[in-house]
Parts: sequence; C-alpha cells; structure tokens
Amino acid sequence: MGLLLPLLLCTLAACCRARSVPGKPPPLGVLSRGCNDSDVLTVAGFALQDINRDRKDGYVLSLNRVSDVREHRQDPGSVFYLTLDVLETDCHVLTRKVWKDCGVRYIHRSVYGQCKAIYYVNRPERILYLAAYNCILRPVSRRRIHTMCPDCPFPTNLSDPEYLEAALESLAKYNSESPSKQYSLVQVTQASRQWVVGPAYFVEYLIKESPCTKSQASNCALQPPDSEPVGLCTGSVTQTPMEKFVSVSCNFFEQQGPAPGGEADAANQGPEHLPGVGESQQKVVVDPTPGLPRKAVPKGSVQHLPDLDDEKKPEDAEENQHAEAFPVKLDLTTNPWGETLDVSFLFMGPAEQKLLVLPFPKDERCSAECPGPAQQNNPLILPP
Repeated sequence: MGLLLPLLLCTLAACCRARSVPGKPPPLGVLSRGCNDSDVLTVAGFALQDINRDRKDGYVLSLNRVSDVREHRQDPGSVFYLTLDVLETDCHVLTRKVWKDCGVRYIHRSVYGQCKAIYYVNRPERILYLAAYNCILRPVSRRRIHTMCPDCPFPTNLSDPEYLEAALESLAKYNSESPSKQYSLVQVTQASRQWVVGPAYFVEYLIKESPCTKSQASNCALQPPDSEPVGLCTGSVTQTPMEKFVSVSCNFFEQQGPAPGGEADAANQGPEHLPGVGESQQKVVVDPTPGLPRKAVPKGSVQHLPDLDDEKKPEDAEENQHAEAFPVKLDLTTNPWGETLDVSFLFMGPAEQKLLVLPFPKDERCSAECPGPAQQNNPLILPP
C-alpha cells in the first residue's frame, strides 16, 4: 500500500501535465479542474462572452456544458485551457447581447458544437483575457429529427433561390408598411421550409438602412456597399392553392459605442462572481502604457460544418467511424515546454509581463467530474 499511493500520484501527474521530455522536468502547476466547479463555470462563461464579442457574424453561442478544463497556475495569474460544448441561440452577434440573455432554439433548428479557448485570469490585477479560441459547429441531424417529427421545418441550403425570394418578399412588405425609412437586404442568415397547406418558407436576414425615404425610392442612389447592418428580420411566405401569405417582423440593433472586444476592453471585464475579482474593484485599462507597443494577439474563428449524416458516405463508412466529429484544434505553440506570450499591454506600468502558453492539452480527461452536467441534455445536441 505504501508504494501504491506514490505510483498513483505519478500516474495522475503524467496525465494532467504536459508531455515529458528527457532531461527536463515537466511544467509545474498544470491542474485538472472539476468541470462543475463554480469558479470554472464563471471563467467559462466569461470566455464564451468574449468569444461572442470578438465575432462579427453568426449567432451568439451559449454554454451548454464544460467538457474539459486545465488550469496552469503561474505568477501572475492562471491560464485556463477550456473545452466548451456550445449551442447557437436566437440572438445575432450584432445585437451584442450577453449569451445568458438569449434563448436556445427548438431542437429541430438546433446548431451545436464545441469551442476550445485559452483564457488568462489574474485576480489581483482584475484581468480576464481571451488569448485564443476556435469553434466548430454543426446542425442537428435532419434524419433523426425527421424520424421524431416528420412535419417539423428543417434547415436547408441558404443559397437556394426560393429563400432569397422569400426574404425579398417579406422585406418588401415591411418597407410598404414603413412610414418613411426604407431598408435593403444584406444577407440571409437562417432558412427552413415546411409543407403546410402548400410550401412555406421561413427566413431570417440582416438588413441595412437605405439613404432615401419612401418618397425618394424611385430616384434614390444606391447605399454604399460597406454600410453596416442595422437589424435582423424574420419573415415567412406561405403559398396556398388560393393565395399567398407573407409575414415579417424586424428587430433593430442598439446603437453601439466604440466596438467592444478590443484588447484592453476584453481583458478587463468585471465578473462579480469570480472569486477575487469584484466589479467595484475592477481595473479598466483604456490604453496601453505610453511607449509600450500593443502586441498582435491571436484570436480565433468559428467554422460551420455540415450535418454529420450528410458528411458520411456509405463507401467510406468504416473510415468515418473513427473520424472526429468536432476536430477543434487550438495550438499557439507546438513546443511541449511552451512559449511566452507578451501581455504587457494588459497591465499598468512599464514592467514587461509575459505568460507561458503550452500546447493545448490532449483530450484525455483526468477529472472524474468532466464533462460537467449539460443545460440541454439531449444527445442530439451533445458532441460525442
């Protein structure tokens, strides 16, 4: 028994720390954390908030569960390596809404996936900072939804011409009912169809404001191509044997000040529930210290992949059986001993501040508490 405990501790350390290289001790302070720990959930929530803030298109992602987490404690602060299972909400990222204020979609319209994020937390300095992230999303299986609900609307190809036509028809209705301002289509963002008493098309789309009023429509100059979207509309067109029904509703984005998500802004959010970081005590860094250049810091991307059933082909079923459903990769370095990242711009004062960033930990989980409990526990929307 006396030899069993040291052996067990060594095995656990080997699992949770970076790979060992002969002649050099592994990095210290890399811990596997419980995925349902309160401070881990808080860090994960703020990491996802910063991911949403960094994006310019698509829909706000909500946290379904923490799938895995490692904490690398260093002086100062900690670097968290987070694997998050996420769901798309019904809020477009341009609304700048917090993900907790957005509703998740009905199961037949769900888009789900996984994000990996490297997130820096410095409690004494009141700093939270998203160093890098990558996400992969997929729509829920249409085949399995059809088995459960044959009459449910199902998502389809946004480029199909009938959806563009449905968006234009519903927007024309909105413009005809608008007393003055007129709007034009920017992009169809969601589309589905259903057979009711005839074909029915459902669309969501971004709009921008026309420079002209309704009375000027006949001789109005075109809106500059780089004008920003101002709202999101939901429309439908249903064709019956007798007539066509068109509906539309639009929600407009609040006017934004300076775009949130800049380096200093994103780094210094005030999470009132994070131990050691109080909203009333947060330090807000507006600009880096004079003379200290800002460093180019990697951010990330959100990639949409097709329905898993669409991706599988009978002839390569055996190969796909072992394929990774959500192959999210996030490595700022391939050096097993890590590399330093200059984060001096996050701090007041001229002192140079650096983090040690390691390769993203492999998927072997060391904690029996991971993955954590899911907010939406339907296996259709949980990454395998």
